Amino acid sequence: MRIAILGAECTGKTRLAQALVSALKPHHPHVSWVSEYLRAWCDAHGRTPRADEQAHIAQVQMQRIQAAPAADLVLCDTTPLMTALYSELLLGDPYLLAGALQTQKAFGLTLVTGLDLPWVADGIQRDGEAVRTRADQRLRTLLQQHGIAYSLVYGTGEARTQCALQAIDYALGTPSVDNTGANWKWNCEKCSDPACEHRLFRGLIP
Repeated sequence: MRIAILGAECTGKTRLAQALVSALKPHHPHVSWVSEYLRAWCDAHGRTPRADEQAHIAQVQMQRIQAAPAADLVLCDTTPLMTALYSELLLGDPYLLAGALQTQKAFGLTLVTGLDLPWVADGIQRDGEAVRTRADQRLRTLLQQHGIAYSLVYGTGEARTQCALQAIDYALGTPSVDNTGANWKWNCEKCSDPACEHRLFRGLIP
């Protein structure tokens, strides 16, 4: 199963992916992780991509996913949808969205990292807390509008990892925890209300 880890900037996607690999391997030895191409591209070029380079970023990200070693679980950080979303949000170009949304539907599980982590400046890839909020809202809107189920992931440290593991276990049909009153939720009907979500997930935050 391919698991997409989506979310706005500075929401811990990469750290979560790394933690999940370690947590899943004892029970699922065949786990692979697909890293984010955009970060490698920015590091190599010393800048963010122009509008005419966005399609390349999305294409290579998907190629990385498709080329991942055969595994029971493939953790994808991230997918072409985030490239398409930021291309629309920051560059005013929605061209990549249709294809990226269609591709997203093929993932077995989509995790969306919440905004409960503090925003931290990190060189050229970070666009600011206001942009982070807009990206988060746009992502959830797109997923909901196109019928793509997703699970919100909240908490810090190990709690965030456990929150994601609950969603993965549920998707696999082999829950290892009692999901009654679970700390994650599919397609939150109040996704645009951060206060609501912080109440829902407050048990995960030390």
